[in-house]
Amino acid sequence: MARTLTTILTALLISLAMLTINVHQRQKTQYFEGVKGEKAGDFMVALTGYESAIRMYLPFSSRVETSAARIWALGEAAERRGDTDQALAAYRSLRSAFYGTRWLRQPGADWISRCDKKIAALVLLRKGNQP
Repeated sequence: MARTLTTILTALLISLAMLTINVHQRQKTQYFEGVKGEKAGDFMVALTGYESAIRMYLPFSSRVETSAARIWALGEAAERRGDTDQALAAYRSLRSAFYGTRWLRQPGADWISRCDKKIAALVLLRKGNQP
């Protein structure tokens, strides 16, 4: 009985470790896709890469916070250029990325709140006032 329990626990720990490593690698790959897109000046590639990195949420992963900060910076840069549509895309993407992640509590609640405020202000500035 003890041997069976040990075998089951070992298998579960190995499975959990493999899953964590897999998610970490995919998160890393997506983050660097975002970096590559940002360096190339490709807004959508950067946005998609960073958003995907956030959605591959791992607690205590610095890439989640860094990706969120990069999306926020993309949104602010679009605002400075006067590109309301791109800014809205960035803030909505950031908010959506955190809403799409689940954990023991809602990750990125502060980012969601900040995005809600930005989106509300930008929708009013948008041409034709369309959401």
